[in-house]
Amino acid sequence: MPNQLIFIAKLLVLSALLSAVIKYILPSVPVPATMANALILVLSPTVIMAIALFRRFQTQKQT
Repeated sequence: MPNQLIFIAKLLVLSALLSAVIKYILPSVPVPATMANALILVLSPTVIMAIALFRRFQTQKQT
């Protein structure tokens, strides 16, 4: 149980850091306002979290 809580806490911290980067740092980067760039910025946190959870699932499945 404590391992799951630590993992969830790590995911929350990583998500918060990624959100802060998107909100505070990326507006100062000159990125053209295109549909593709908007989709990448919106979907990247979800994809990163899905990959992290999938890898975690695979490692738990093997043990």
